[in-house]
Formats: sequence, structure tokens, C-alpha cells
Amino acid sequence: MRYPGLIALFVGAISAFAFQPTGWWPLMPLAIALLSALIWQAKSLRQSLAIGWAFGLGQFSVGLNWIQFAFTFQDKMPHWLGYLAVVLLSLYLAVYPALAAGLAWRFKGERPLALVLALAGGWALTEWLRATMFTGFPWNPLGVVLDDTDLLHTAAYVGTYGLSALVVAAGGMLWLFTQRRWKAGGAILVVIVLLHFPPVPALAPASGKQIRVVQPNIGQEEKWRPGLADEAFARLHGLSAGGAPPPRLLLWPEVAVPVPFEILGSDRRPLPVPLAAIPKALESVRPGDVLVTGAFALIADDSGRIAGETNSVFALDDTGHILGRYDKAHLVPYGEYLPMRPLLSRIGLSQLAPGEGDTAYGPGPQTIDVPGFGRMGVQVCYEIIFSGEVVDRRNRPDFIFNPSNDAWFGRWGPPQHLAQARLRAAEEGIPVIRSTPTGISAVVDAHGRIVKSLAWRTPGIIDSALPPPAAAPTLFGRFGNVIPLLLGFALLIGGIVLGVRRR
Repeated sequence: MRYPGLIALFVGAISAFAFQPTGWWPLMPLAIALLSALIWQAKSLRQSLAIGWAFGLGQFSVGLNWIQFAFTFQDKMPHWLGYLAVVLLSLYLAVYPALAAGLAWRFKGERPLALVLALAGGWALTEWLRATMFTGFPWNPLGVVLDDTDLLHTAAYVGTYGLSALVVAAGGMLWLFTQRRWKAGGAILVVIVLLHFPPVPALAPASGKQIRVVQPNIGQEEKWRPGLADEAFARLHGLSAGGAPPPRLLLWPEVAVPVPFEILGSDRRPLPVPLAAIPKALESVRPGDVLVTGAFALIADDSGRIAGETNSVFALDDTGHILGRYDKAHLVPYGEYLPMRPLLSRIGLSQLAPGEGDTAYGPGPQTIDVPGFGRMGVQVCYEIIFSGEVVDRRNRPDFIFNPSNDAWFGRWGPPQHLAQARLRAAEEGIPVIRSTPTGISAVVDAHGRIVKSLAWRTPGIIDSALPPPAAAPTLFGRFGNVIPLLLGFALLIGGIVLGVRRR
């Protein structure tokens, strides 16, 4: 086949349409089938690495196009840098598909099935590496294309990276059939069919605990303009008022109003400085209600100077007492902090989100007790994409609140973000509730199914009963990414053994 690198680049770009918002999931196994053919025909390890890299470059460049949109909100940086950022990030992320392709070629021997097994196992392992190396960026794992299929519940057993291995195996199966390897392809087909049949465990009936998710439709272009705070409060209160009688759990988005809710000392303990934000936030809270909102707190140094801030979630009772505060732990480079700040700031670059210096790191997953509503886990925005890192396993929550500001992400980012939140719910057996300023807000049950949602760029509310968690932790919930890593190694070793035996 002539020009295999260009073909791989094109096939990778087309495969990105398997992700949301298009969601044409059959494109992904078809693309993997073509990738398998290209790797099989590669004449050297170097060529196979180049083929995998080109495939990844095409897929990430198209699938992550929403990153460019974020640069249009920071006038301190040239907007054209957004396009460059997409390409540069894709050049790096493509290294991981390249490694998977190289492993498949190196150990395929003369058996097509060895290539398929090694590619599936290698893909699961390299996706995990992508999620962990250099702070990690696991956006759009291949397994997420199964979000609207009957195989989504399989994430409860094998996790996201196991689902990715399954997608690669499905694509390899199609290629095996073109090679007339009927037995090998048929064996994979049988496994895929059988995975449809394990019964999805029934959930307990929805509780009578009422929640209201608020989506005020405040775009990023107006988020920080002068005078927006009062207007934002007015929109949030208008949407929060009325409805079912208390008690209700009111859920507002990430940094719902751009004013600080607390001032913290250098030890992260609140300082006795009265602020107007909390009394203002409680204006639509009725007796018995609980308000959970994204907000930020300022951090003062020992001299009293503001030295930073947190991206936080506050749980408030109807008297303004803070039931708990969660500080975001997995921060977005260039979004919430500027790497190599002394150097980059000198050449005029800035973080994309305005604020008082870099955002401070939180301690990691925590569970907050919310009286009347149970145990709440919190993952702010980007944090929800990290498989196996979203709950405190010593204190398993009853639901996860994922406030987010997807107004940064254009048209493609919000549905991709929601799809990954659904994977977390299916993996952990814990419902996920998302509140965003511009959408897509949603209530997702413990099997990853959308119960209710609000469309993108639509102001509104979701009134719903709080979905119950699975009766017991899922297999993935017990062991986390140990399971997909073992599966990935098993597939890779199986491919190596088959290839060696043939030789």
C-alpha cells in the first residue's frame, strides 16, 4: 500500500467522528481495521511507529478541535495560538497510538491474531500511560465511543481502558475476516456477543430526595465582565426559586458567580473575614434546602497579601453554615496555572482563566456528608475524565457532583465531556450529576444512562429524584485500574506468545 502514513492520517481524522457530538461509533472499529492492515504491511518497526503516530495525529487534531475555542477568551494571548496548541498537543498525544502500533508490529510474527491481541493490549496500556504521564490527558479514550451502546455497562468490570481494548479487538476482528481468518475473528465476535448478555444489576428505586440542577446559560464571553456578579445571582435565583417543597438539593455550576466565597490563610483554614457572597447566594434557599455551588476562595499569605486562589465547591445549609468545601486537585495546565510561569510570562503568555495567580491544588477525592441527601463526592470539571481517580474509596459516596464550565469548549467539547462523565458513573456504579453554565447539564444514573439533561446553550433547570448508587461497589470500583492493566498485559502477552510460537 502506497503512502501508508498519509492513509493513516486520513483514517485517524475520520475516526474522530466516532466520538461525540457526532457519535458515529462504527467508524472507530472500521478505522482500527484499516490501521491493523497498515501495521501488518509495514516493512519495519520505524514505519509501524510512524503509521500509529499519523493515525493518532489525525484523530486528536480533529477530536480536540474545541481547544482552539478556549483561546478566543484570553486577549492577552493571540487567538491563533489556539490552532497551534491543538496541533502541538496532538503531536505529543499521537506518541501513545504510535507505541501501541509499534508493539503490535514487533510481536505479530506471522499470525494476524497476534497482531490484533498485541494492538488491543498495547492500546489499553498506552491509554493508561497517556492518563498519567506529565499530569495526564486522557480525553477521548477509544472506549468512550460505546457510551450509547449496550456495552457501556461492561465498564463496571473492565473500566475505560478495558473498553478501549474491546473496541480495538472489534476492529481487529473486522480485519481478520478480510484475511479469511474465520476462526480467530469468530472467537472475538463470540466474546463481544457474550458481553451483551451479563444482566445489568437492577438499581434500587429512586429515593424521594429532590434535586434541582441549575443551568443559567452564562457564556464565557460575559463571565468576567464588570457587573456580571449581580446578574449571575439574579439568573441563578430565578431558576432556583419555586418547585418542589423543601428539602431540595440545589446544584449550581463551577464558579457559578465570579466573587470569592471565603478567604483562606496559608494553612487553607478560613480567616474570619465576612464576605457578602454567601448571604447573597442564600436568597433563593428555603428552610431545609441545601445549596452546593462552584465558587472560589482567595488564599492570603502570612502578610495578608492575596497570593492565590482555589477552584472550589461549597456545600451550604439554609443558614449559610458551610457543610464542606472541596478544592479542585487535578488542575488544567495553561488553563488554571501557567507552567514555567517566570519564563512564559516574560514573553507575554498568560493562563487562559483570569485570577489571582495560579490556582492552588486541592488534596484529591473527598466525600462530603450532606444532611438529608447522603454522601457526596465532588469532581470539578476536567477531573471527571480521569478513570479510577474520582472517588475516595475509603468513604464511597452515594453520588458524584461534577460542576463544570464547559462554556470554554465550543460545540464539540461539552458532549465529549458528558460522555466521559457517563463512563465514570458506569465504572464506579455511582450516579453523576453535572451542572454547567451553558450545558450540557445532566443527571446520569449508576449505569451511565442519562436520566435527564439540558441542551447546550439553553437556560433551564432539571428537577429530579436523586438516583441511587449500585447496591455494592462494582468490580472496577473495588480494584480500579488494576483490572484493565492486567487485561492489557494479558492481551499483549497473548499476542507475544502467538507470534513467537509461529516463528
